[in-house]
Order: sequence, then C-alpha cells, then structure tokens
Amino acid sequence: MLRAQLHQQICRQVAGRSSVLVSLATPLATTRRTFSTTPNPFNALTSDAAKAAATPHPTVGKGQTPQRESSADGAITQSTPVTTVPTMIRGDWVLFHPVYTPEELKAVQILHKETKTMTDKIAYGLVRLARAGFDFVSRYKHKPLPPSHNMTLQELRDEGYLLDQNAWLNRILFLETIAGVPGMVGATLRHLQSLRLMRRDNGPIGSKPFPPQIHTLLSESENERMHLMTFMTLRRPTPFFRALVLGAQGVFYNLLFMTYIVSPRACHRFVGYLEEEAVITYTRCIQDLEAGRIPEWESEPAPEIAIDYWRLRPDAKLLDVLYAVRSDETTHRFVNHSLADLNTTTDVNPFAFREPDMHVKGNKIGFERSESEKYVQESHDLYLQEKQKGSN
Repeated sequence: MLRAQLHQQICRQVAGRSSVLVSLATPLATTRRTFSTTPNPFNALTSDAAKAAATPHPTVGKGQTPQRESSADGAITQSTPVTTVPTMIRGDWVLFHPVYTPEELKAVQILHKETKTMTDKIAYGLVRLARAGFDFVSRYKHKPLPPSHNMTLQELRDEGYLLDQNAWLNRILFLETIAGVPGMVGATLRHLQSLRLMRRDNGPIGSKPFPPQIHTLLSESENERMHLMTFMTLRRPTPFFRALVLGAQGVFYNLLFMTYIVSPRACHRFVGYLEEEAVITYTRCIQDLEAGRIPEWESEPAPEIAIDYWRLRPDAKLLDVLYAVRSDETTHRFVNHSLADLNTTTDVNPFAFREPDMHVKGNKIGFERSESEKYVQESHDLYLQEKQKGSN
C-alpha cells in the first residue's frame, strides 16, 4: 500500500516538471535496490527487474548449531565441522551492489582523469602524496623486474621487486579501512542536511535543488567494508596495525568531513583519483597471481562471504574475488569522477536509479556533465515507457 502511494506521488511530481536534471531530483522508481548483474541491473526501471530484485537471498539459517558427538557419560569427544554455507533462503541483507559477468570482470582498464582545474590538481597531488607515504610505510615498490634475471622468487621479494602474500594482505587491508570512509562522510552530511531541512535528499531548496546521493554513497561505503570483511578472513591484523588504522581513520575522516562541507566536488574528485590507485593496485596483484608470483594464493579458495556477496561459483578461487573487488573499485572510480563533474547546486545524481555496465565503467573514466544529463534523460524515458505499459 505504501509503495503504491509512493509510486503515485512520484508520477505526479515527474509529470509537473520539465527540466531534465531538476525533474529527476525525485526518485523515478520505487523498486528495491539490491543485487544486480550490471548488463541488466536489478535496479533498472523495469517491472521484471523489480521482481528480480526481490529474489530471496541466502543467509545462514536460524537455529544452526554444530553437531557434536558425545560419549556415554555425556562428555564431548568430537566436534564435527559445520559449514557456514547458507542452507536457508531469506531476504536480502546488504545494500545495492553490482554482480558482474565473467566478461565484465575482464573489461577493466587502468585509466586516469586529466587534471583541468586547480581543484583537480590539488586533489590528485594529495592522492599521490598519500600513496607515496603509504608505499614507504608498507615497503611497497613494485619495481620492474630486471631483464633476464636468474633470481629466485624469494630473492625478488627480498629486493623489493615483488610482495609476498602477507605484504599484499597488509596493503589491501589498510587500503580498505580507508576507502570505506568517504562514502560514509558524504552520506552522513547529506543525511544531516535532510534532517535539518526536514525533507528528503532531493527537491528544491528555494531555487537550488541538491542531488539525491545518500543511497549511492552508503552503498559505496558498505561495499568497501565488505571488501575488508572478505580479506579479514585471510589475515588477522596485529595490535600495531589496528593502531595505525585508528590514527589514519581519525585524521582522514575529519579532514574529509570538513572538506565536504566546503566543496563536495573536491571530495568526489579526490575519491575518484584514490580509486584510480586502487584499480592499479588490484590489477598488479592480479597480474602477479596469474604469473605465478604469489604461489601461496594459487589454490586459495574464495572466502564464503565473498561467494555469497558477489554470487561467485561455489568453487571460486581468491583470484575471482580479486577480479570482483577490482570491478567494484572501477565502479567507484567512475561514479565519483562523474559526480565531481556535476553542478552540486542544480544537478541530480545520475546513478540514483541505475548504473552503466562494466563495459562502460571499465573503459571510461566517468561521465561528463552533458553525458550525465543524457543518461538521466534515458532513465526518464525508461520510466515513462514502464508507466505507459502499466497503464495498458
């Protein structure tokens, strides 16, 4: 009943507006945003997609307890391992995120957004400075391999040409603890603004509407957190590592919080450049693994949380997880660079209702403002088509 009322309200609002970017400040669909294969996203403006979004999601069933064998006197003699693979179908448990096809996973390219404005140059310079500092602390060099070398794998690692599995995990874990901050900062500030103004994160504030981005930013933040949860199954950080994360997170969150208040565009550009570096890192890790330079991971099975989250094959390996994570980082790269090119006082979030597939996001650094406007218009047209179908 509530969903039907919301749908009717949206139809009335859209019918009474003309400007493309402003008219879509109110969401055009009330379909649930959950899992998605990006060529045909579940959050697209189609009735079939709406049904697909409601497909039950497996979670661990209630009441599952380990099976144990007891002796005659009741003492436990053996504990039978119990898998955490879900055996019960229930509702979805995370926010929207793409689920990629095998073709999409291989469609990612290393790209760079040219710096055009002073804000771009400052954002890129800060990212490069942060990366240089992080590389120094983590002893990450990734120098080109010497030509015609006869060095063993261990010698290459000792000389700084390669990282072992523990060094890769330390780098990835630290990266993911930081990468989950920006989305939460942006979503928090927009959430607080919505509360102050007593209205949803859309629609005009006088003559200045602001884009509905809360859900997009929350999804990004949770997606990064799920990356962390996945790799935490492979290595438990030391107390010293946790202390470093605590300090870095406190500094980064507060700096980003203050910057976002002044210039959301600068923050999105910074995150876009940060995600460029993340794509480079995961690409190099994948290349090393496929080249046999991380033999410890060659037969490493994918963690069950990753199989569940990205809908991987039951026999998926860690390499499949790395491909999925890299695709997620590519999505964040594309989305943040696109948001940074919008007018934050007049334009809406073009990804509030659907996203391009990885064939677009993997080969394009982001939408220009005119392309975002066109994409929003296409979303509008899809909505009107489905509205017309529903009335027939």
